Amino acid sequence: MTERRLTPELARRFTVDAEPWLSCDDCFAGVDEYVDGLLADPKYDLPAMSAHLRGCGACAEEAATLVDLAARDAGVDPESVLARLGRSGPG
Repeated sequence: MTERRLTPELARRFTVDAEPWLSCDDCFAGVDEYVDGLLADPKYDLPAMSAHLRGCGACAEEAATLVDLAARDAGVDPESVLARLGRSGPG
């Protein structure tokens, strides 16, 4: 068995405020629209989506990958949107 250590980042994710609540299924269903909104409007936000992405690494990685791809397709620098997601890039 692989030993895992509790890093500060993992501890933060256990204590992040995830309200309003959103399931991973709901997140995956709406992440494309959310990313489009983030790219189109610097003030765009969906509180439930933002809260979920702060606490769910799998969904946050998916969103970051979509931001990176969609921004490049649109000729936009993805870094400002990724910063709003609390990420520096996919992965």
